[in-house]
Amino acid sequence: MKLPSVVFMDRDGTLIHDAHYISDPALVRLLPGAAEAVARLNSDNIPVIVVSNQSGIARGYFTMDDYEKVRARFEEMLSAAGGRIDASYICPHSAEDHCICRKPRRELFEKAIRDHDFDRSRLIFIGDRWRDVEPFLFYEGARGAMVPSEMTPTEERERADRLRITYPDLASALDAVLS
Repeated sequence: MKLPSVVFMDRDGTLIHDAHYISDPALVRLLPGAAEAVARLNSDNIPVIVVSNQSGIARGYFTMDDYEKVRARFEEMLSAAGGRIDASYICPHSAEDHCICRKPRRELFEKAIRDHDFDRSRLIFIGDRWRDVEPFLFYEGARGAMVPSEMTPTEERERADRLRITYPDLASALDAVLS
C-alpha cells in the first residue's frame, strides 16, 4: 500500500487536551502519544495538517491573536518533542453562522488539498469527534480513525465503532490507517 499523501488531524481533544475554548498558551497540554504520532508521520515524510473548528473566535471568547499564540505554543511543544505540523487550517465561525468551512464540511480540507496538491485517493482523517473523521466518506480511498476523548459523545463513538474506525490512542490509529 502507498503511504498517505496527508494526514488531517483535529487539534483539541486529539493532539492537545481540550480546554474548552482555549485562549491561554499556558493551558496547552499535549496529549500522551501526540508528539510521537506526529513525529512518526514526519519521519515517513507524510504531511500533517491540522484542521480545527475554533468557534470561540466568533463567540468572542478569544481573538484570532489569542488563537495564534495558542497555536504557536502547541507547535513549539510539539517541536521540542520531535514533531512538526506542516500547516493549520481553522474555521473561526460558530455553527449558527452556517459557513462553508466548518467541519464536517469539506472546504478547509479542499483548500489544503489544492494548496499542497495532495492525492485525493490517499487521505487520512483523524480526530476525537465524528465531524473530524466524517469527510473520509467522501473521498474514494480515504481512511478515517476516531480516537475518542472525554468530549466524544456516545452516539458519535458508536457510529465510528460500527465502521470499525475507533482506536484507543493515536499510535493504534496510525498502525491501522498506515497498514
